[in-house]
Amino acid sequence: MCHALLAPREATRLVCPVCRQRWKAVRPPWCERCGQPEPHFGPCRLCVEWPAAFRSVRSAVWLDENARPAVHALKYAGLPRIADDLAAAMAKLQSPADGASVLIPIPLAKKRLRERGYNQSEMLARALTRQWRIPVLVDLLARTRETPTQTALTPATRLANVAGAFATGAVSDRLTPGRRPGVSRDTRYVLVDDVFTTGATLAEAARALEQAGATRIEGVTFARAAIPDFT
Repeated sequence: MCHALLAPREATRLVCPVCRQRWKAVRPPWCERCGQPEPHFGPCRLCVEWPAAFRSVRSAVWLDENARPAVHALKYAGLPRIADDLAAAMAKLQSPADGASVLIPIPLAKKRLRERGYNQSEMLARALTRQWRIPVLVDLLARTRETPTQTALTPATRLANVAGAFATGAVSDRLTPGRRPGVSRDTRYVLVDDVFTTGATLAEAARALEQAGATRIEGVTFARAAIPDFT
């Protein structure tokens, strides 16, 4: 980000219009399910093992030298308000479908939550709810265990790293006291996260929701990281 002074009409923003315009949108053609840009040779191997209820993921921009500073500001610089700027880009991805829909932020590990002071995915979800007028449920999904950071892991080890890392309902009730809302087959659940790399975290969270009875799960992220060896 350029740290330029903002005009009065941009007073509520943290990212200037020029920097926002430099964010490179993720555009089709792409895999209709995971949003990975084509070409694909045969079935898309990125999402072939996703749970059946996990129907689609879309990302707003590419995680490049222009978007990365905004993500880092949200995650590491203690600037949760920047989520409004990121959510404004995410809000263009799709219009909320008819019927009941809720936003589900990816839960942060308790240790990281204490260190950071907030969950960046929850900040994004709360900013999106102001755009889409869809409620946020922060207590439906819970982490069952701490997991090492995914940053330096390969796609294969990312899947193993988050296996069984999320739970809903009775299982998560034992982890965090208090009554949790149940999962409805008729509700569209939209998982919210900051960055999509291989989709391992989103897919594992979707697996927990599917096991609890969800039949329609989607995902949205602000940024998408390039996978050099995808093809």
